[in-house]
Amino acid sequence: MGNELDQDDDGIDPAAYPKTRRVRGLIAEFEVDARTTEVFIVLSLGSSLIASLGLLADSAAVVIGAMIIAPWITPLRAAAFGILRGRVQLVLQGLFTLLVGGLIAVGVSVLLGLLSGLGDFGSEVQARTAPNLLDLGIALVAGGIAAYARLRSEAVSSLAGTAIAVALVPPVCALGLLLSAGQWSVALGSGLLYLTNLMGILSGCLLVLAKSGPGLRNQMSRSRLGMVSLGLTALLVVPLTGSFLDLVRRSREELVQRQVASTIQTLLTRETVTLGQEAQIADFSINWEVNPPIIRVVVRASEPDVPTSKQVAEVQRLINDRERIRFRLVVERSPVEVVGPETAPNPIPEPARVPLLEPVLPPPPAGAPDPPAPDPAPKPQRIPLPPPPAVPPGPREAGVGNND
Repeated sequence: MGNELDQDDDGIDPAAYPKTRRVRGLIAEFEVDARTTEVFIVLSLGSSLIASLGLLADSAAVVIGAMIIAPWITPLRAAAFGILRGRVQLVLQGLFTLLVGGLIAVGVSVLLGLLSGLGDFGSEVQARTAPNLLDLGIALVAGGIAAYARLRSEAVSSLAGTAIAVALVPPVCALGLLLSAGQWSVALGSGLLYLTNLMGILSGCLLVLAKSGPGLRNQMSRSRLGMVSLGLTALLVVPLTGSFLDLVRRSREELVQRQVASTIQTLLTRETVTLGQEAQIADFSINWEVNPPIIRVVVRASEPDVPTSKQVAEVQRLINDRERIRFRLVVERSPVEVVGPETAPNPIPEPARVPLLEPVLPPPPAGAPDPPAPDPAPKPQRIPLPPPPAVPPGPREAGVGNND
């Protein structure tokens, strides 16, 4: 079946030669993608190191960087093309290249996990342990875009976004880290996520390649490997559906828990006089394992006698009137007593005085004439005083009444 293309070249209409040359060009390109080259090994090693360190540091930005570097989508879409064309050698070469990359990622992550000595990991690792149907849908779309980018050169810029949307390296690195910590059962979830992404990308590539031309569409209907790949992908729906239903159930429970917590806070502190405005909810939880679910609330209030059993029953009735299911409310009272010595008030500092600054005039422009010198201050002039008037002589001085 691998020589069908060569056999089709004999006796065909000359108008069909452009399509034949196009298919031959795709075969050559996919054969290059499937090879285990030095570039693939170096990029796989680098992305594995970055992804493992990012998972250990619980850094989403670092993990995204590893997704962009990882070259694993290219051999996977080459294997999809080989399945569609019935070229077993191309399929085996692409899968072997993926196997080499996977072994590099597992080895690097296990080694870094043992060197770090961490027994517990952050949210970035935990987020890759519970795949569901949403992950399979993302992988199918990403695989289709990866195949389309190979068929249309103007869409090659979408490969980086495709690598971020559906990642192959981070789940494998999370698997290695969990294995290094001895968390075997949790590591199975990371392995299932990797398998989901792998089969989803493969199936998405197959579907887009089959729709790219009549010849490939006919070969898809005759390809046993293609049907087997789609069948294996369909089998993943069974475990992924259970995880998806668990996700929906937890989401609904969290939504109901937030609504009930808001309702209780409103009833206990604002709409009723049970606890007063100074009451605080210290702890809140719902036990969904029993029927009816039990709402357990720890309340801190300044009055130790409230709420009474009658008041709790009234609040429970109001909650059940607002929700679709019935709950049982249990309130744990925790009286609050505020103690502390009296303290003198702190002195109020005087406002700081800001000194007035003289305005700084800009320097005159170059070549400008010097400003005129200011006029000197006039000196004060002394005004001569008039002479005192002459005093007429007295009688003694004039000789009047002098008897001598």
